[in-house]
Amino acid sequence: MILQTPGTAVFRARADSRKMPAAAPPGPPDGRDSRVNLLLIIGLSVLCHAAFNGVRVTMSLFALAQGGSPFIVGLLMALTAALPMLFGVAAGRWTDRVGSRKPMLLGAALVFAGSLLPVALPALPTLFLTAAFIGTGMMATQVALQNAVGAFSAAGERAQNFSQMALGMSISTFTGPLIAGFAIDHGGFRVSFALLAALPLATLLVLWFGTVRLPPPSPHADRHTDRNIFDLLGTRELRRVFAASCLLAMGWDLHTFFIPILGTHLGLSASQIGAILSAFALATFVIRAAMRWISRRLTEWQVLTSAMFLAGATYIVFPFADRAWQLTCLSFTLGLGLGAAQPMVMALMHHIAPEGRAGEVLGLRTTLMNSSQVALPLVFGAASAALGMTAVFWSVAMCLGAGGYFTRRR
Repeated sequence: MILQTPGTAVFRARADSRKMPAAAPPGPPDGRDSRVNLLLIIGLSVLCHAAFNGVRVTMSLFALAQGGSPFIVGLLMALTAALPMLFGVAAGRWTDRVGSRKPMLLGAALVFAGSLLPVALPALPTLFLTAAFIGTGMMATQVALQNAVGAFSAAGERAQNFSQMALGMSISTFTGPLIAGFAIDHGGFRVSFALLAALPLATLLVLWFGTVRLPPPSPHADRHTDRNIFDLLGTRELRRVFAASCLLAMGWDLHTFFIPILGTHLGLSASQIGAILSAFALATFVIRAAMRWISRRLTEWQVLTSAMFLAGATYIVFPFADRAWQLTCLSFTLGLGLGAAQPMVMALMHHIAPEGRAGEVLGLRTTLMNSSQVALPLVFGAASAALGMTAVFWSVAMCLGAGGYFTRRR
């Protein structure tokens, strides 16, 4: 018989507690603190995204100023998407295993290093390292951000929170090139690179010393040691979301690629072409600001269906536009459709993704998106040379219309 004393009971209770598995790390703060924490995470990623966009502009102009050909500029742009295409899935799996903090730290560090390299070594070969660094860093940051927004959102709030994330990306798409342009005009290329490098540096400092909370490793990630992307592509619902995402990305890339060409063909000035592209960006901002209202009235699939039908109808009309104001209106309309789709795609992916594989799903989407950015400009250019721009616009319109029909059936 063993004498049971209060002290013995306490000792045994402590010993038993040490044998118990560790409790899951606490989630984000509740209520208003949770909202502030989520906005802070988005804001930190916006800084990196603004630097990414600004460095791409500065890098292209600096390459031309150093005697680089348009082909060299094309290689630099392709390199920013090529490495993310190769490592997107690996980055997603890593995020599942370690949580979002380390990928965000690494991503911000790479964007910072890539932005700072031309300040120390202002030469054309340096730009290839810059392109590789900022592309890979932005990919890691985006996957970690998307994982954080999904993990810290209730199922009914994901579409709204992803809309806020997309709204932040719209802001950084405006501000990055704007900062780059003014910095180049008033201080030169090295000043522009240095100023843009300060943005990811701020993200690094806040992540390292601040109190921002990010999702911990997924407790289910270790279950999928033998996983591969074909398991994900074998899921019918995920295949549908990936297909819709690729079609919408094709519509986005077509606009980015052809508007400068179409505007030049019509004899428009650089400022007019810039205004047309800005109208598209403005529309994405407007529609994402209204997504909180839209998501309460329409399901994710309804928004995706409407976006594809609207984009397809707009591309049918594009070849008939021969005035700057007409192209501006069409670009704005297109931006409304394509800008509304991205938050819904992200919400659906988090809803459908298997437990412990949300980051991998996001990484696979990143790989598919970057593959289109590398391949589609080549395909569009070849098709335009062989068949003409009208055939390309209408072919993409038919693809989007067919995608809208199938998602409507869904």
